[in-house]
Amino acid sequence: MSENQQPIVLGKLGSSHGIKGWLKITSYADSVEGIFDYSPWLIKEQGVWREVKVAQWRFQGKALVAELEGVTTREHAQMLTNCDIAILPEQMKELADDEFYHRDLIGCEVTNINGYNMGIVDQIVETGSNDVLLVKANAKDAFGKAERMIPFVPEQFVKQVDVQGKQILVDWDPDF
Repeated sequence: MSENQQPIVLGKLGSSHGIKGWLKITSYADSVEGIFDYSPWLIKEQGVWREVKVAQWRFQGKALVAELEGVTTREHAQMLTNCDIAILPEQMKELADDEFYHRDLIGCEVTNINGYNMGIVDQIVETGSNDVLLVKANAKDAFGKAERMIPFVPEQFVKQVDVQGKQILVDWDPDF
């Protein structure tokens, strides 16, 4: 892994499960078992990322458990408890042209269709119906806003997204 590549955290190793080195898995993927679509994993152990492979996994009730290659004892598994699970950016699946990863939208400059600079996307809030862009307004915002919440609804509010240029064009009143 080169120094400029930031791993993307997909989950966390939980407590040990059984005596043969299995671990409980906390997944941040859309479908919990989706974390197993990626291989190899990187785990952060004592501040250092290292590569690991999943030997096998299964549901244990509603929880996920996995056996990592080379981890064969409960004691070894316990030493890995709470380690982050990540992958390299190039391991992410290709998306359709009208789909975006949240990480690609964060940091984008948001401008409305009238040319007003609304600020920078600080985070994405997931709601039941659609995601919402939490836009941190410029320090000298003409409307006195510190932040704006703009629904990520393509065509209705979000007119254009340029991930490479870090630009998002919206149809949104700056006074909202």
